[in-house]
Amino acid sequence: MRRARWGYAAASTGHVVGIALLVGAILPFDLRLLGAWASVERAVLARVLLPVAATGLALAVSCGVLLFLAAPADYLGAPLFLAKMALVAVGVGQAAALHLGPGLAAAGVVRLRVAGALSLACWMGALVAGRMLAFVGA
Repeated sequence: MRRARWGYAAASTGHVVGIALLVGAILPFDLRLLGAWASVERAVLARVLLPVAATGLALAVSCGVLLFLAAPADYLGAPLFLAKMALVAVGVGQAAALHLGPGLAAAGVVRLRVAGALSLACWMGALVAGRMLAFVGA
């Protein structure tokens, strides 16, 4: 039991660290897409922040899977969990479409602003849903 408790605590800590890296990197990048810091090139921010965001996402997902496995039936029955997963899926899909498609340089201003707003909404929504899930329960 003690080992399981420490394992759950380690997975939870890893999940939070991953979220901190993801949100901490994606928030300033999305704000730049929305027009903040116009004097800073998007490509420069992308080169610095996107690998941090991707690392955070990988850590959050891998630790999140371990947390999910502790009570999969409970999580699958929780509307907040399903909402969080939907928001994460849209956020990841939107980022993939932006970065694997024509790219930042080829995207128009309106497309970039929509992408930034959608990304902010998805990641902040997922963050809120996840925190609420921790208090409401799965």
